[in-house]
Amino acid sequence: MSAFKPLVFSGVQPTGNLHLGNYLGAIKKFVALQEQSDCIYCVVDMHSLTAQLVHQDLGDQTRSITAAFLASGIDPKKHIVFNQSRVIQHAELAWIFNCVARIGWMYRMTQFKDKAGKDRENASLGLLAYPSLMAADILLYRATHVPVGEDQKQHLELTRDIAQKFNNDFSEKIAALGVGVEMQVGEETVNGYFPITEPVIGGPAARIMSLRDGSKKMSKSDPSDLSRINLTDDADTISKKIRKAKTDPEALPSEIDGLESRPEAENLVGIYAGLAEISKEDVLKEYGGQQFSVFKPALADLAVEKLAPIASEMRRIEGDRAYVDAVLKDGGDRARTIAEGTMKTVRDIIGLLQD
Repeated sequence: MSAFKPLVFSGVQPTGNLHLGNYLGAIKKFVALQEQSDCIYCVVDMHSLTAQLVHQDLGDQTRSITAAFLASGIDPKKHIVFNQSRVIQHAELAWIFNCVARIGWMYRMTQFKDKAGKDRENASLGLLAYPSLMAADILLYRATHVPVGEDQKQHLELTRDIAQKFNNDFSEKIAALGVGVEMQVGEETVNGYFPITEPVIGGPAARIMSLRDGSKKMSKSDPSDLSRINLTDDADTISKKIRKAKTDPEALPSEIDGLESRPEAENLVGIYAGLAEISKEDVLKEYGGQQFSVFKPALADLAVEKLAPIASEMRRIEGDRAYVDAVLKDGGDRARTIAEGTMKTVRDIIGLLQD
């Protein structure tokens, strides 16, 4: 093997309604990437258990995320769309990676510190270890690229650390089996079975903030529905939320530097840029010097134009449960074939007996 085949992997948790931040920060990017690479997109239902073990409607939430993928333009025939729990090899590789990763690596994860808070001893083991499962999600398919937001960048670094340690620890066995790719690690050449996955980060609206507080990320869990635009919102609701979005009394600046210390203004400009697929600088060229009384209606019209058709299609797809389930089953079957191929090799590398 001379090189890793380019492949994109990413996943979304089925917890709560998807919103504009999920769309611009992730799903829109997923749609664009499928034009350039083979892609595997996963509804990571096992990950959702770390936030909440008992769900009343986990199945329907999983279907809803799938509907959002499809309504946004992801093609489940050319690529793979499935839910994580259909492929048991995710959990199998996660256990192996639990043995590769170091406890200190997990304790350094910022999200664990934030979510566990001061009562870490009462947090679930899953919350601490879930970056190993995330690494397994990615490396089970030997994905070379993962679109991630800034808040997941640290977890992808951990995935890279796990891949590198596995490759280093088993380099000789990987070479003996003839299943590796030669990689340079410092001054040493290592035979690696797993790629050192690269992040795909960027775009004018990679991080979308709350419409009520520009210092906080747009979130499904915010108690105020006015803080976010849900992908299921209709045209009137989208317009209303943008009209009510928090701003400041000054006009929009003509230069990007003028957005410093104006988080709400920067957020709305970023949303416009992301929806229009232009830079923030180009937005300010058109609207610099204008008051929000002019900019907000323009933003509302753009948001309705881009999002209302997705919301309508998403509702239509959600209404056809049999179709959504068929997409997930087909994707799961195809993903499982790739995953088992990886695991057979991993078991051989480690020395686990198998048929």
